Amino acid sequence: MKTALITGITGQDGSYLAEYLLSLGYRVVGMHRRSSTLNFERIAHIQDDLVLEPGDLLDEASLIAVLRRYEPDEVYNLAAQSFVQTSFGQPVLTGETTALGVTRLLDAVRTVRPDARFYQASTSEMFGKVAETPQRETTPFHPRSPYGVAKVYGHWITVNYRESYGMHASSGILFNHESPRRGLEFVTRKVTFHVARIAHGLAHELRLGNLDAQRDWGFAGDYVRAMWLMLQQPAADDYVVATGETHSVRELCERAFAVVGLDWERYVRVDERFMRPAEVDLLVGDATRARRRLGWSPSVTFDELVSMMVEADMDLVARQVK
Repeated sequence: MKTALITGITGQDGSYLAEYLLSLGYRVVGMHRRSSTLNFERIAHIQDDLVLEPGDLLDEASLIAVLRRYEPDEVYNLAAQSFVQTSFGQPVLTGETTALGVTRLLDAVRTVRPDARFYQASTSEMFGKVAETPQRETTPFHPRSPYGVAKVYGHWITVNYRESYGMHASSGILFNHESPRRGLEFVTRKVTFHVARIAHGLAHELRLGNLDAQRDWGFAGDYVRAMWLMLQQPAADDYVVATGETHSVRELCERAFAVVGLDWERYVRVDERFMRPAEVDLLVGDATRARRRLGWSPSVTFDELVSMMVEADMDLVARQVK
């Protein structure tokens, strides 16, 4: 039986990846930060099948202890301060976790489990002010937020450890991937949750920032399959994971409100408070390498994703108002 260690297991991607690895027969060890309020909501349905261990990317000793205790065959680093807007207000914390945290974990793996296969969660936000469209593995990075800058560091330090120490370390440059488990601070979930509240008569408007921003949105459950496939390859490499389609926030609103039979223009208001200091206007990925080498392709369409999220939030809000 293989053992996988997942940092950030309580997040959206961590929960889907844990589910997937359990279905493949792995022993799954999840690392989580100690806090006064434990948030295991996304993994509650599989919690009894997981091994959960406290640890923190800010503390290399805790990483070494977990690696020594469980000797994982695969390490998936999904932990980060992952909200772009927050990174402008907390740039140093974002750098400590999202950039230097990767180095601490890579160095711990190199010290304790040098033969383990390592996955780093990179992001399309690294492309930022894009040099070409669509974006592929060779597209230059020009991040537009402290989060994007920190992720560029995490990406390149992963490449550096691969080249310097011969580690099987791969990065997935994942474009936006969403689900009913997405945090409420992300625009997709903010939209679908507000649609449900408006449909239930609990809210009357939805305030958003740039409606013209375009993103390549896929389903998180599809994207964790790509993570696993990367670590099954003979040699490590970096892969763009994306749908290759782009949709605007305006289109997201239109589709989401349509699921419940409402006209989005009656409820959506543009609010300057939600504009970023530096905006990323257009991200769309070319996942040719992932398709050819990994045999990966997305299975959920944009319309199916939006419907899935709205319907889940309709159920959630209905339970809350009972």
